[in-house]
Amino acid sequence: MRIRPALQSLKAICVHCGLEGSPIRKMGLLRQARFPSRRRARRRPDTGTEPNSLYAAQFRLATLVLSVASLSPLPTSDYRGRLAPSPTGYLHVGHARTFWTAWQRARAANGALVLRMEDLDPDRSRAVYSEAAIEDLRWLGIRWQEGPDKGGPFAPYVQSKRRAIYLAAWRKLLRGGFLFPCRCSRKDLESALGAPHESSSPGGPQSSGKLEPLDDEPIYPGTCRRFQGNIPQLPGPTSSELDTPEGINWRFRVHDGEVVEFEDRNLGPQRFVAGKDFGDFVVWRRDGGPSYQLACVADDAAMRITEVVRGADLLKSTARQILLNRALGFQNPAWFHCRLVVDHNGRRLAKRHDSLSLRALRQRGLTPMNILSAELPVEG
Repeated sequence: MRIRPALQSLKAICVHCGLEGSPIRKMGLLRQARFPSRRRARRRPDTGTEPNSLYAAQFRLATLVLSVASLSPLPTSDYRGRLAPSPTGYLHVGHARTFWTAWQRARAANGALVLRMEDLDPDRSRAVYSEAAIEDLRWLGIRWQEGPDKGGPFAPYVQSKRRAIYLAAWRKLLRGGFLFPCRCSRKDLESALGAPHESSSPGGPQSSGKLEPLDDEPIYPGTCRRFQGNIPQLPGPTSSELDTPEGINWRFRVHDGEVVEFEDRNLGPQRFVAGKDFGDFVVWRRDGGPSYQLACVADDAAMRITEVVRGADLLKSTARQILLNRALGFQNPAWFHCRLVVDHNGRRLAKRHDSLSLRALRQRGLTPMNILSAELPVEG
């Protein structure tokens, strides 16, 4: 039997996929290809019905080739991208398009892709949504090298378990003089602004839920801006004595008129002006949790992310995160913002659009190709 050429072909496939050498044994691939030795073949002649016939060996080889083809190649570059779903609902078509783009860019760069579960909203995050996100991403054909299901060098990959990292970043900002305490409630802010705004929805400054990264949130009126974390106008310890931020909102002070510019790899040059396009923003909530902005920056730096692929609704958040990176001494990743998928009325998709969730579309019989190749309207 010509078993050796089959093994040589297998080796060539593994080399092409970046799976040569010891990683094959670690993944148990060779255990699927237990070809008979020549000595054993001579003792047990092929009768056409033996399970160790050449046909059986070829069948096992074909099965192994398919298994290898479905695996992500091992990273060979310094590129590190990430998928960062929030388990507050089922993923929808817009998520699928963005996450697929992130995966394709990581593959094109021969880099690594990280799955990070952003579950900082204790009221809305559910384990069932985390499990569904992983299942839906796998169904789409997306693969990653590190994550809550795989582990990795920067575990844990679940934000609710990374509090120590966020506290360290908060302390550094506080002691650097970048933060001020804010006692304003939602009602106070609405009164100062003259009318209710989207920040009055769940996730606003005093909400117990996750502070949503709305790029069109109102500019903070500066009510508490005169306070510093180390002056006695507010009762309590000074910044040098503070060790935890609980009990009050903490805002990052921006310098009015400061221009933040960056080159987006998809949408081109971007320019935002502090005090005009965005104001002082929350980095820690009074309920004891970090904001999206702080957690995102701290995690991207800790996990050595080199490119952030996400929706265009977070362009203004990128300007805020650039300021945080500068204050914390972190290097900015590259940015790639995808245009947003909208419904037939031109409204941005949200997790409340159950009919366009991946789970619902799968139940209707659609395939990943149907979803990823469909002509869908986009914003802008």
